[in-house]
Amino acid sequence: MEAAIDRIMLTYDLLLNRTAAASDEARAKVTEYLRTLVEAGETDTHRLAVCGLTYLRQLDGSTDHVKAGYTGL
Repeated sequence: MEAAIDRIMLTYDLLLNRTAAASDEARAKVTEYLRTLVEAGETDTHRLAVCGLTYLRQLDGSTDHVKAGYTGL
């Protein structure tokens, strides 16, 4: 699980320029989320990394196309 978390945070930090405190908060949230997935039976590190990154992007709103500026025009 730690390998997946490190991979998630490395990728997420490349996507967004955030403070150390924001990065620590994101790490704590994704750790809890991945713990839930692992307890549910997920063991694939790559799948955990993708799910964790998707989770963080949903939290910060970067997967919302309207917030991202895509209007469809």
